[in-house]
Amino acid sequence: MAIGVVLVTNRWMSERFTETTRNRAELRLAFYSGNIISELQRTSIVPLLLSGDPAISEALAKGEFSDTSRRLMGVQDEINAASILLLDSDGIVRGATNRNLLGTNHRSRPYFVQASRSVDTVFSTSEAPGGGFDFTYSRVILFEGKLAGVIVVAADLSKYERAWSGLQDVVLVTDSENKVVLATESRWHGMSLDEVTTTTDVPSVFDRALSVTKGFAQNPPDAYLRGEGVLRTDARVPFQGWRMVSFAAYDSVREKVNGVLALEIMGFAIFMTMTFYILSRRAWSQSMVAKRESAELRLLNSRLSREIAEREKVQKTLEVAELTLAQSSKLAALGEMSAAVSHELNQPLAAMKTYLAGARLLLVRKRPEEALSSFQRIDDLIERMGAITRQLKSYARKGTEALEPVDLRQCLSTALSMMEPQLKARVVKITRTLPRQPVMVLADRLRLEQVIINLLRNALDATKDVREPRVDLILTAGKQGVILVRDNGPGIKEFENIFEPFYTTKKPGEGVGLGLAISSSIMSDLGGRLTAHNAEDGGAVFEMHLPVIGAEQEAAE
Repeated sequence: MAIGVVLVTNRWMSERFTETTRNRAELRLAFYSGNIISELQRTSIVPLLLSGDPAISEALAKGEFSDTSRRLMGVQDEINAASILLLDSDGIVRGATNRNLLGTNHRSRPYFVQASRSVDTVFSTSEAPGGGFDFTYSRVILFEGKLAGVIVVAADLSKYERAWSGLQDVVLVTDSENKVVLATESRWHGMSLDEVTTTTDVPSVFDRALSVTKGFAQNPPDAYLRGEGVLRTDARVPFQGWRMVSFAAYDSVREKVNGVLALEIMGFAIFMTMTFYILSRRAWSQSMVAKRESAELRLLNSRLSREIAEREKVQKTLEVAELTLAQSSKLAALGEMSAAVSHELNQPLAAMKTYLAGARLLLVRKRPEEALSSFQRIDDLIERMGAITRQLKSYARKGTEALEPVDLRQCLSTALSMMEPQLKARVVKITRTLPRQPVMVLADRLRLEQVIINLLRNALDATKDVREPRVDLILTAGKQGVILVRDNGPGIKEFENIFEPFYTTKKPGEGVGLGLAISSSIMSDLGGRLTAHNAEDGGAVFEMHLPVIGAEQEAAE
């Protein structure tokens, strides 16, 4: 019975602890994969931004690169990229964060060749001169429709290799060709996964009998690494067919299972000792058995205490890993929100285009004073675009921006001023109903204007097909300041997903469905809320609720 119980326990506990080890390995791989994807997504945005930098395009066009490297170093400090290169149309490095590379020819490198053949940002992997791989995003820079150069930004993935090297488990990442591109051991770079792992025959029964204390609970290993059987865990990285593989030793599983089996064997020994005592019925045997039982129970209690402490420690470690994974998922969402840049910058760019056209006409008519006013507005719009990009950059650190008293009337006026070019392009009746006294709330003025502009743009889009379009702006003040934006369009058909990211009823190319999602998030950050409903006579109504400063103090008192 004892042998049968030990064998069954050995099998069951081995499967249980092996599954636990595998689950923890999968959790760690999900965390590591999230870090890699977050770094790649964050780096992929940089070539798009730099390719549209007028200063870089002008330097390539004029061949003046005296200030280019310093500018790239400033961008590197902001985004923490591994390196940034600016190549001209011949593949010569004209600007670099590493000045030693200036003047070198990269015409044959994959990132230059692939970027020259595409108008989009391309990702490439190439072997680094000092070993390992370089992971770069590159994008072509066009000037007057012709190839002017290529901007190359390297993603710093080697820092994850350095972090993994301190772990007990072996971690590596393979590309779509099953070639190792990241690993805890640098000598594996460029090797295939089959070359890293070797298959060996399962040890015989005789060999296992000789090492019973070491491998009593060991199941047939998934693979052999460095001549030792390991537990293999695979995970898919959602990026160009990459996969992440983790190899964990069976030592921890063997130690736990052998500990349980030792307790069982000890229990059977105690049982046989007690049976011998009952059969012998001798006083001396009774005394010796009692002493032995007492010592064994103390030893059992000590081992049980250590086992409980070890399990509590493992549980705390698992909780920390879960919290870290949640934070990594939040940072990965930041890369997804980068798509909002184009959505938020369309409005200032359209206004700048209108002001430039007006300024050109004024200069032709020799009215420079009025043209200076247009240039000043363009300068304000550029400042606003920079502020928008800074907001998206700090999106991961919600609540860090300082709030200040803001007059909702002034915010409405500024938002209408921003929308002036679009309002002039169409015949839309705008009515404003504002109180005479200031309506002060505690908010971020720029982000609050951003919400109002989003709602105005949606209202204008909703009234495109209306014969007599009308938009009403109503500001009321009480314990809360309420801004109401109402139009006479077709209204809202589906309320369930209206504030979800990437949900839109517009045609392709007219919107990506981020405006209302961002607006709702901003209102929540400012301590308010954004609601929507349909008016009784038709049309959509959006309401912004924010607590008034005086009402907040009165409620607190």
